[in-house]
Amino acid sequence: MLSRFLPHPLLSLTIVAIWLLLVNSLSVNSIVFAAILGVAIPAFTQPYWPDMPRLRSPAKILGYMLVVLHDIVMANIQVAMIVLFKRRADLRPAWICVPLEIRTPEAITVLAGTITLTPGTVSCDLAEDGHAILVHCLHAPDPDGVRDDIKTRYEARLKEIFE
Repeated sequence: MLSRFLPHPLLSLTIVAIWLLLVNSLSVNSIVFAAILGVAIPAFTQPYWPDMPRLRSPAKILGYMLVVLHDIVMANIQVAMIVLFKRRADLRPAWICVPLEIRTPEAITVLAGTITLTPGTVSCDLAEDGHAILVHCLHAPDPDGVRDDIKTRYEARLKEIFE
């Protein structure tokens, strides 16, 4: 009965927390409406989630988030330095094809989102078979190094979390 009422409890808690952060209020109305959203959205979207994603190592999510936050801060500094001080002629943009070992749609989605959230890079396309992702880099004098960084810093950690 509980699984029908709360098909995705983690999603429900996330929706409640995000709603309360967005409205910036802990009034009874906000809490009740957040609870309604937290129950209704997963219930309505449940047919589109035939298999609940399995997290093999949920404790490693915090470590992954810290790595991503660190990389976002560092990339912001690097992009600011590029914009302020690098001449256009010295800029080395690149399209990089990153072969993927991860196979679950959730892990691939998190990887694509991570790449796009990091300033200076954007995930542009996923191969039809899901075995590679195309990434554009603002400045990549060593495209192989960028590809290897994505694989070691992000993909390896996501593989531990999801597979």
